[in-house]
Amino acid sequence: MNLTQPSDNTIMHWVNTNAVAELEYALKHGNYKTRQLAAEGLEHVGRPSSIPVLLHAINDKIQNVSIAALNALEALGCTDELIISITSKRFNWVKQIRDQKEKRNIPKNKKHNIYRWQRASKKSFERVKAQLKKPIR
Repeated sequence: MNLTQPSDNTIMHWVNTNAVAELEYALKHGNYKTRQLAAEGLEHVGRPSSIPVLLHAINDKIQNVSIAALNALEALGCTDELIISITSKRFNWVKQIRDQKEKRNIPKNKKHNIYRWQRASKKSFERVKAQLKKPIR
């Protein structure tokens, strides 16, 4: 079954008219861009009834969707300690992933000053060459 995905304008219309049911449906069944926009829309609509859908969305495969769901949960201002601990652990996890990506990108740009004459193989080759020049006794 091929579902038609709502456009950005449609989702913005749902946000303006506070259509929570449509946004929750889009968050459950849309493609990754639709899910992200629906989570951002639920952040602006701000209904506590959409907390279970947002909790399910924080485990999304796409990182941007789960971040949008986390932001929406944080914006709703839940007072439940379990939800607060889950969102804080998820935010720490996302931060850890971003830090790891930055650390991986740093060594690629770093240039090392290793000269040919400083390499161990070059030194050993020169030593062997010098020994071959000496007469055999």
